[in-house]
Amino acid sequence: MDILLYTIIGLLLGVGIGVPIGRYLLRKLFKDQEIGAQNKVKKILKEAENNAEILKKNKLLEAKEKYLQLKAEHEQEVTNKNNNINQRENSLKQKEQSLNQKIENANRKEQELEKSRLNFEKQAEIAAKKQEEVEAIKQQHVQQLESIAGLSAEEAKNQLVDNLREEARSKAMIQIKDVIDEAKLTATKEAKKIVIQTIQRTATESAIENTVSIFNIDNDEVKGRIIGREGRNIRALEAATGIEIIVDDTPEAIILSGFDPVRREIARLAMHRLVTDGRIHPARIEEVVAKTKKQIEEEIVEIGERTVIDLGIHGLHPELIRMVGRMRYRSSYGQNLLQHSREVANFCATMAAELGLNVKMAKRAGLLHDIGKVPDDNPELPHAILGMQLAEKYKEHPEVCNAIGAHHDEIEMTSMISPIIQACDSISGARPGARREVVESYIKRLKELEELAMSYPGVEKTFAIQAGRELRVVVESEKITDAQSEVLAADISNRIQTEMTYPGQIKVTVIRETRSVAFAK
Repeated sequence: MDILLYTIIGLLLGVGIGVPIGRYLLRKLFKDQEIGAQNKVKKILKEAENNAEILKKNKLLEAKEKYLQLKAEHEQEVTNKNNNINQRENSLKQKEQSLNQKIENANRKEQELEKSRLNFEKQAEIAAKKQEEVEAIKQQHVQQLESIAGLSAEEAKNQLVDNLREEARSKAMIQIKDVIDEAKLTATKEAKKIVIQTIQRTATESAIENTVSIFNIDNDEVKGRIIGREGRNIRALEAATGIEIIVDDTPEAIILSGFDPVRREIARLAMHRLVTDGRIHPARIEEVVAKTKKQIEEEIVEIGERTVIDLGIHGLHPELIRMVGRMRYRSSYGQNLLQHSREVANFCATMAAELGLNVKMAKRAGLLHDIGKVPDDNPELPHAILGMQLAEKYKEHPEVCNAIGAHHDEIEMTSMISPIIQACDSISGARPGARREVVESYIKRLKELEELAMSYPGVEKTFAIQAGRELRVVVESEKITDAQSEVLAADISNRIQTEMTYPGQIKVTVIRETRSVAFAK
């Protein structure tokens, strides 16, 4: 009990003594921290004052440099303005001198004009006096002539008027005749112009050969399979298609010969199917040929429909559409009949538009003008008459029927479209490269024509146009002058005459162009 009491008394004494001591120590600690903080603040303030002084000095230096720079720029600008002012003053002084000189010249000319006016007035007075003298002399001569001729001046005037009237009438008749002749010549020129424009505005393709077709094969082993044992396969093909099949030493090719392009196409497609399938024997050949014939008939109708759609022709009878498609497999003198008919249709449309006629009817007649060449049966009638009868049968317009029947003068022309069809048919058939010329040789001749012109130095480009009737040569303006262009055209035409063979004549046109280019910025 005593020990516990002593312990409590000791604790109370410790607490009583420790609290004042703790308070003293805390006060001392807070005071030391306050003094340290004040020292730090003073140090920061001193550093801030030093930095502010340095920054102030830097800003003053920058301001001085900026001032000096602006001052220099201002002085330069003032100098430039002074120079411009001096230049303008000099220019104004020169203009002033020029104006003074012009004023002096004008005053001098004015004085000269005044002198000339006075001289002219004097001469006019003299001329008036002379005119009065001439009139008096003329009156005396008239009176003398009246007394000699026994006619008054009025009667002589009437006779003179009658004579002049007759002379004017005769001259007018001569002039009318000249005008009529000139009108005929102009009409001929205009007609030629329309024909030429029609030809130039219609793009055409080259002709095709019309007697043989080439069937290409991968290797010559296929030839034996097509011939078959003892020639059974080839005989079956020839019997089914009506085409002569020529198997010779030509590498990787078999020739199909026949006058009917439809049969040749059927034979070509049938052989392609047989070779692709691999089964080649007489029964299979007959089956494939029958399917190919049906396919060709469908293609014929499709070709006809596509053609009339391309040309914008509507309301054509289905049978006529089928005949149009059969034109694809017909030819005339080596010219594909469908291509020829399309050309004629486009020619007719262009020419009818130039003449102010019905364009759609002209195009329709142009497409159908050779329809008599493609019926399944071939009666002993001219193709123009047969085509007219077919058009009448399928309710075509009378003008279209007349144009078809009259395009070879079998019947009389009764509409304005008929002579257009005839002219366009002749244009398409007579075009160089359209008929009687193999396409390879035709293209080769055009290439040789261009290469001949390209062999000359200074020639940049060459173009053979209008089916080889014209050669346009574009030269470099830096290397060829205008005078040399004329010499070049003559040289090329002479070489063409001596080195090449061609129908008709070839126009050589040398084009030299100079361009000056500048840019506005």
